Amino acid sequence: MRGTCNAAVCIALLQQKQKQLAADGLCRYPQRSDFSEDEVVAIKAHLGPWPRALEAAGLKPVRDADGQRAAQLKERRIRQKLARRQGQQTKD
Repeated sequence: MRGTCNAAVCIALLQQKQKQLAADGLCRYPQRSDFSEDEVVAIKAHLGPWPRALEAAGLKPVRDADGQRAAQLKERRIRQKLARRQGQQTKD
């Protein structure tokens, strides 16, 4: 594994393991424990944290971190602002 690893090889490892798991009848994503320590280090070095590596390999849907989370925070701020305004009106 040493010296021959790049992002494409890491993606291929993940995809191959997913196919093997499916063939064995397991319905789950590849886990770090499915790989040797050297393979895990290489995958994380080239593809980032494990969930992002699974996304890069096309095994897991890409999360919409910016859009959905930003909308949730905006809605929360609006609700809190309205609650503060209602609280001030009852004091007056």
